[in-house]
Amino acid sequence: MKAQLRRELLSKRDKLTEREMEIKSSMIKKRLFGLKEFKSANFIFFYAAFRSEVKTEPMIKEALKSGKRVALPIVSKKKNRLLISELKDYDKELAPGYYNIPEQKKKYQRLNLLHEIDLVILPGVGFDKDGNRLGYGGGFYDRLLSETDHRVTLIGLAYEVQIAPEIHRSPHDVMVDKIITEKRIILPKKWT
Repeated sequence: MKAQLRRELLSKRDKLTEREMEIKSSMIKKRLFGLKEFKSANFIFFYAAFRSEVKTEPMIKEALKSGKRVALPIVSKKKNRLLISELKDYDKELAPGYYNIPEQKKKYQRLNLLHEIDLVILPGVGFDKDGNRLGYGGGFYDRLLSETDHRVTLIGLAYEVQIAPEIHRSPHDVMVDKIITEKRIILPKKWT
């Protein structure tokens, strides 16, 4: 069931043109940067977008320019988990990593712990209005975010075509606090 929904949502997302993704990502960025949680955050855990994900490069660069600390994930294949590394220079420090997802080159990695992070910006294949997130199936974010009792705000970024009527939730799945699309900010029922 999840595999089929994943295929459907990825197909919809992949049909967006590069120009549509840029415009929609810019609208999502404006909504994100207007949130009180974003404005008050000192250290933000972003993701480096790949393929047809919501474009985060302009968000990351502007956050760094405004004086915020930014971290990105690094996949540890040995440990089968995500590591958190602080980024200082987007253009200089990144190279294709796990599945060609941009990651920091070894010499620039500055590992941090989740309890230092104020805000987590999550990618996803899809989300529903209840805050359920459908990832790529690796469980990397679920494992990382369930390993701590540190309460951090989780915000999912998605194009409107990625909002599903319902995503079946497994016990280990981490739910998001807000979802931002180019059209709206979705507050899951659990928070309203």
